[in-house]
Amino acid sequence: MNVATKITPVAKAGHNSVGHTVCPHDCPSACALDVDLTADGKIGRVRGASDNTYTAGVICAKVARYTERLYHPGRLMVPQRRKGAKGAGNWQEVSWEAALDEIADAFVKAEAKHGSEAVWPYFYAGTMGQVQRDSIERLRHAKKYSGFMGTICTNMAWTGYVMGTGALRGPDPREMAKSDCVVIWGTNAVATQVNVMTHAVKARKERGAKIVVIDIYDNPTMKQADVKLVLRPGTDAALACAVMHIAFRDGHADRAYMEKYADDAAGLEAHLKSRTPEWASAITGLSIEGIEAFAALVGTTKKTFFRLGYGFSRQRNGTASMHAALSVATVLGSWQYEGGGAFHNNGEIFKLDKSELMGTAYMDPDIRQLDQSQVGRVLTGDAEALRHRGPVTAMLIQNTNPMNIAPEQRLVREGFLRDDLFVAVHEQFMTDTAKVADIVLPATMFVEHDDLYRAGGQQHILLGPKLVEPPETVRTNLFVIEELAKRLGVDHFAGFGLDERTHIDHILEASGWGSYEDLKANKWIDAQPDFEMAHYINGFGYADGKFRFSPDWVGGPSPDRTPDSVGPLGPHADLPRFPDFVPVIETADADHPFRLATSPSRSFLNSSFAETKSSVQKEGRPEVMIEPSDAERLQIVDGDIVSIGNRRGEIRLHAKLVPGAKPGVLIAEGLWPNDAHLDGEGINVLTGADPVAPFGGAAVHDNKVWLRKDFSPDTTREMA
Repeated sequence: MNVATKITPVAKAGHNSVGHTVCPHDCPSACALDVDLTADGKIGRVRGASDNTYTAGVICAKVARYTERLYHPGRLMVPQRRKGAKGAGNWQEVSWEAALDEIADAFVKAEAKHGSEAVWPYFYAGTMGQVQRDSIERLRHAKKYSGFMGTICTNMAWTGYVMGTGALRGPDPREMAKSDCVVIWGTNAVATQVNVMTHAVKARKERGAKIVVIDIYDNPTMKQADVKLVLRPGTDAALACAVMHIAFRDGHADRAYMEKYADDAAGLEAHLKSRTPEWASAITGLSIEGIEAFAALVGTTKKTFFRLGYGFSRQRNGTASMHAALSVATVLGSWQYEGGGAFHNNGEIFKLDKSELMGTAYMDPDIRQLDQSQVGRVLTGDAEALRHRGPVTAMLIQNTNPMNIAPEQRLVREGFLRDDLFVAVHEQFMTDTAKVADIVLPATMFVEHDDLYRAGGQQHILLGPKLVEPPETVRTNLFVIEELAKRLGVDHFAGFGLDERTHIDHILEASGWGSYEDLKANKWIDAQPDFEMAHYINGFGYADGKFRFSPDWVGGPSPDRTPDSVGPLGPHADLPRFPDFVPVIETADADHPFRLATSPSRSFLNSSFAETKSSVQKEGRPEVMIEPSDAERLQIVDGDIVSIGNRRGEIRLHAKLVPGAKPGVLIAEGLWPNDAHLDGEGINVLTGADPVAPFGGAAVHDNKVWLRKDFSPDTTREMA
């Protein structure tokens, strides 16, 4: 366990101090933070905790500016009820009591008319705090409301990784600093998880390590690379197969390692005979020479650390692509070495027992499970999305903004504007989703409540204690769940009636991690397994200890496995026996000659921080990045207004000519609010919600589109 200073109590007027907490946002890093607390009970400067060995004193710029968000003049401060038409922007202030009464009454009426499944509690990772995020599940299970399949983020990446390893864990990510080659694949770490760069750059400075970046355009992480591989979207598996082909061909494959630790190396080698660099070059757009050089680098560098990101979760073939990239480390035997192997997420190591918090004892397996990513289809009455049962007519939404982030936005908007749908949104700002709600409740921010965190991208369990008092009229997520439970008659169920610290205490004790007071005294727990377990030296996570080159895509393990009542999804029969490129992506065609990726920006985090002035100033405006040769062919110049579209719809935004992607590839960075766009519709008008094989997911970077210069009369109008 790391040595750490003691927790500082809640700020009180009359003195200055430093508080210690955790960044709550949807990011694998879960950075440990030191927060200056001022004499008047407010927060000041926010910085990374230098005594946390993963955060290492470094945080992203947007979190460093958190005072701007906490004290933003546009922050929601009082409960509000809609006046007039949905989305018209007319509100009246109501009391907390009246607002909660109205929500409970709407839920009771929905249940009376259509059954308990008519109510759909909807949430995600706007906070990664275990208590404030997951308590909504306890209310769901107690009331038998519709279940929630969280599919917007992890499904393809987690499934692909675990299908190979049998477990969601890997080498200590701090070992990147001990590597001789760090391969950052499928993540723009500079923008989305800056601590990856901290450890990779340390390896370069101290060991002369090479940093390789594999992505679809010349993003900020690519600019830090020694070796840059810019490939076509969704073609990662072709590169991985060619690298393994070369490893077998040139004698870099560790046959002794595979004999002991893998299922069918001979079958894999035979399969890869035709997966040559020439074959991969035609698919990926990479040069044959570039593929050969990369394969030689990792093949001759034993201590190669493959840092595999969430970009794999954004393509329709992402599960197979993650598995293929992961398999490279096994063919090379990289797992054997400190500073080697492949890492994606450490979710399995924490083993937090949240059964009481989430009310799993009274979960009913017969209750339908609805897909988060298909919220538009659910709310517009799609029979398959509704599991061939009744409509959803009431929702409570916490920690997410589906009117902005969900695919198929025109369906989403149509659904949320239904007159017979009641929506309550508990939020910090008037988001796109809050704007179409019936009741809006103001929510606390992370320094204003207690919570418990775990870091998927690293190895710490961390305490996020309350550091400052919230505004008097703002309430926690837990408060809302508790008050609704009382009004709905389930507050006597186990798990209700407990405060945040008690929940944290119970989770830690049930999980064998001590108590709340223990964690309070130490700030965090370093839960990293020993080298043998982290590197699978004692065998991979399957019963026979073998890595699976040939996984059972439907019957194999996955943290995101769909319930039996739903079954496997998408074209799972097309998934390959061995690692391979699977052409189930939206391939460009004559009518849609471009591929569009909706990549994350540096100053926003999903739809968070899009309200802060400094983030907006740094990002500028919604734009689409176009490769200059494509722009010249279409007579588009920098700053032109262009239209992009497909069968789902079309939007207009400004062109930004940027070299560094493949011709035919468009990039739209950041989730801007819908009204920041020229016509009030955001980029997710163009993304699809069809489920990805084998267990669902939203392929938001996988879109075929057309592009044209816009010549409509109002093309000179700037964004609002």
